[in-house]
Amino acid sequence: MTTPPAQSSPRLRDTCLAVLGIVGGATLAYHNTFSVPFLFDDNSSIRDNPTIHSLMTAWAPPAAGGLTVSGRPFLNFTLALNHRLSGSAVWSYHLLNLLIHVAAGCTLFGVVRRTLRRLPGVGAPLDGARGRPQGTPLQSGGVNLTSPVNRLLQKDSFWLALAVALLWTLHPLQTEAVTYIIQRAESLVGLMYLLTLWCFIRATEPGAAKIWGPLAFVTCLLGMATKEVMVTAPVMIVLYDRVFLTNTWREVWQKRGRLHLALAATWLLLGWLVLSTGNRGGTAGLGGEVSPWAYALTQIGAVVHYLRLAVWPQPLVFDYGKALAGGWGDVWWQALILFPLVAASLWAAWRGRAAGWCGLFFFAVLAPSSSFVPVVTQTMNEHRVYLALAAIVTLAVTGLYVAWGRRSFAVFAVLAIALTAATVRRNHDYRTELALWEDTVLKRPGNARAFGALGAIHQREGRLDQALAALQEAVRVAPRSAESHNNLGNVWMKLGRWEDARRGFAQALVLKPDDPFALNNLGNALLQLGRGSEAITRFEAALRAKPDFAEPRYNLANTLAQAGRPAEAATHYEAFLHAHPHDAEARSNYGSVLQELGRAEDAITQFETAVLLRPNDARLHNNLGVALAQAGRPAEALEEFHEAVRLDPNFQEAQMNAARAARALGNR
Repeated sequence: MTTPPAQSSPRLRDTCLAVLGIVGGATLAYHNTFSVPFLFDDNSSIRDNPTIHSLMTAWAPPAAGGLTVSGRPFLNFTLALNHRLSGSAVWSYHLLNLLIHVAAGCTLFGVVRRTLRRLPGVGAPLDGARGRPQGTPLQSGGVNLTSPVNRLLQKDSFWLALAVALLWTLHPLQTEAVTYIIQRAESLVGLMYLLTLWCFIRATEPGAAKIWGPLAFVTCLLGMATKEVMVTAPVMIVLYDRVFLTNTWREVWQKRGRLHLALAATWLLLGWLVLSTGNRGGTAGLGGEVSPWAYALTQIGAVVHYLRLAVWPQPLVFDYGKALAGGWGDVWWQALILFPLVAASLWAAWRGRAAGWCGLFFFAVLAPSSSFVPVVTQTMNEHRVYLALAAIVTLAVTGLYVAWGRRSFAVFAVLAIALTAATVRRNHDYRTELALWEDTVLKRPGNARAFGALGAIHQREGRLDQALAALQEAVRVAPRSAESHNNLGNVWMKLGRWEDARRGFAQALVLKPDDPFALNNLGNALLQLGRGSEAITRFEAALRAKPDFAEPRYNLANTLAQAGRPAEAATHYEAFLHAHPHDAEARSNYGSVLQELGRAEDAITQFETAVLLRPNDARLHNNLGVALAQAGRPAEALEEFHEAVRLDPNFQEAQMNAARAARALGNR
């Protein structure tokens, strides 16, 4: 029997046309993102991440601290590729983010087109229907699959798939996962998820090459090494097999059981990665500061909010904060929307309906972050909808096409233009870190963290009055937030109002007694107030709370040295320099302590290392000269004093030391 045209292999020209359309549309929508700076978590996961400086160490990202890259080696490896290419220049990071997004859009096009082309009713039947008597209607879950609707969808499968891919790629809800560099985690896992599904579909086609099954396994494995969202991929693929390709679960097992087991085996890697980070540094998982019940209630409202943004993507917000629902009274009407949708998706999938699979896909992709397992850093994020949006767009496009026929393509064209304009406009909000946070506080005036971030920017750029106003607003909005009080205390410190700073840090510790950052800051404030012994106590407490916290260790070493306790100071300098061997200032201070302890040669070694690290620092040369003079080496000392004077002709102490060293040489 001759295979009808609707079932023939896609022509290369059509594929190229689709790819060019997706690439062109995405480039237009994201053309203004290549200079967007590192933002928020970009700094800790990219700028301050030493593991991306080598392609080898990139496969072992930092496990502590709850960084975005923690437990996600494939994500970290892609960042290392960018670092190799452009260092800290952002253009290559944005270019790769856009390429990942475009690749995901093209893969979605392939998945939708091949799925529509294989709908039963035209040409070759489902695998499980082969051998049925001629004229017997195809069935799946009790639904007649030879419907005119399927034939209609197959007829325009290319244009429908292109419409889905374009609208998904151009949707402004995707901006956070594309423009915010570190949220490449979401777009990259989305690409791996779609590639796994696409490779699986290719593996099930008649006469398929054997390579497609192993490729599906590899992409699934890489997805597990990218983000936890991938955990649902093996489940959704086996459900895809049952809904679209077979008639019974037995048939699924008989035909492709080993492939499904191989995909499920990738869970072992994901489990190991999650355990190795300790629930992502305590920022996710059960048993934390956020109860599963409160988080689950919050996610009811969050998921309905995502659905609304999919239909009407305004306003888009960079940071939603940590707000939690107070009870059923806060989310009752969202529950009336969400629960029937979940039930309908389950029923339709059970009946073998494609719409049911799409519905479950939406909820399954969101489940790792939007269920009852708390993610304490934020209770709502727009980037979480990145892949899930594909299900909504697919249902909308096919639904409008079934209702209006080819007239719907004009609607899709208008929507594509509107979505592109909205995406360009949204990307404009990312032009600077200041602009983005100003946009955030405007849209979420109850978000204390947004005010805190805004205050931190003003503080860093020297606008202390504006920083003070922003952080006072953060405290007003969230008086029970230790972070807000701590940030406000930092501004008081910058303004030299030490008592106000002390009160701010003390209030932060009332709310969060073991906060190492507030403890360290309180120690600094107490030092400025002349209360050194109390400062030492706070620095020690900060180290007990966070033993790898370098700043309080260094502060403690300096304070102990000033308090006449050189032996204790030396211990902390040694520990600090073990972790930060290139800190010239710390080596110089350590050298001074070693001099007090009578360890002259060790002190000279530290001063010499400090000078090598910072050869243009006149003060360090002077310190080395003093140590050499005290060790009875005046000629060498004189050289160092002369170098200090050369670097700073007004350095009177070095001039006096040079004169003394010259006299000492003359008396010999």
